[in-house]
Amino acid sequence: MRHFTEHLIESGTSIREALKVLDTLAKDAISFVVDGNKKLLGSLTDGDIRRGLIKGVELGASVDQIIQKNPKYIRKGNYDIQKVIKYRENDYRIIPILDKDDKVVNVINFGNMKSYLPVDVVIMAGGKGTRLRPLTEKTPKPLLKVGDKPILEHNIHRLSLFGMDDFWISVNYLGDQIEKYFGNGNHKNLNIDYVREEEPLGTIGSVCKIDNFIHDYVLVTNSDILTNLDYEDFFLRFREEEADFAVVTIPYKVDVPYAVLETSNGHVMSFKEKPTYTYYSNGGIYLMKREVTDRIPKNSFYDTTDLMEELIADGKKVLSYPLSGYWLDIGKHEDFEKAQEDIKSIKF
Repeated sequence: MRHFTEHLIESGTSIREALKVLDTLAKDAISFVVDGNKKLLGSLTDGDIRRGLIKGVELGASVDQIIQKNPKYIRKGNYDIQKVIKYRENDYRIIPILDKDDKVVNVINFGNMKSYLPVDVVIMAGGKGTRLRPLTEKTPKPLLKVGDKPILEHNIHRLSLFGMDDFWISVNYLGDQIEKYFGNGNHKNLNIDYVREEEPLGTIGSVCKIDNFIHDYVLVTNSDILTNLDYEDFFLRFREEEADFAVVTIPYKVDVPYAVLETSNGHVMSFKEKPTYTYYSNGGIYLMKREVTDRIPKNSFYDTTDLMEELIADGKKVLSYPLSGYWLDIGKHEDFEKAQEDIKSIKF
């Protein structure tokens, strides 16, 4: 993946130099012309240059003479997902992301991304991974490698494919290793910050330490999960259902090898021959409105299940999103071994 700045050229650049930049971009050949503060002025393609040359503009002239001055863009923190979907469906493949001051802060490419979701991500990566010892004695579980890269890197890659680029990673045990490995994320067009737990705060308690979310929606996920979840579909379902909170759930089928009788006061009312029952377990991936995070108590041990119970008791809409794809919680040695095999065939 290219760093987004490769698509930027400064105002005043000659058409000749701009052609060199477009040539290096190959199939992604579109540039965005910015001023000295990276404020967007326009876009430039090979076609714009060709039309300019036909009109008699010289190669040594400034690109400002031939740019498209009203290019499509997305305003970070202030856009609707339907706008993104419309761009994608209409084959607008490469789009600049602007902040409130029209500064280009990213460039998305639907050639290698699936969406651009208006969601902040919090990844819970502070656990000790005791069930995976001795592997986790000197290495935090999120940095254990599955295939050729750490578990957490698989997660961040999948999330970033759907355009989520604002991350907070909650760390505790050997957290300095995680911070050193991922840094601030800039080299991958991401913004990564860290939440440091001085003591364990439960499965969602550390979210109380974040007060600068950018978007109206927050996704909280465990760091030790491998999944090919379609995050856009998850988000769209959340919006369609007008939910306050949603949890990815994992279906489990239980086959009963005998007839099951339904009785009342000793009387058989009905029976089912060898029925199959489906139950749903917590998948460790949650989506919520930003205001829901205000319910998390400050610096107290607090689990996600506590939050869900509170929301349900208050009549808020808590949605179950059954996962139809791949999901694996890497908690035990046998899970870790399974992950090493699955990674060879499952596309994450």
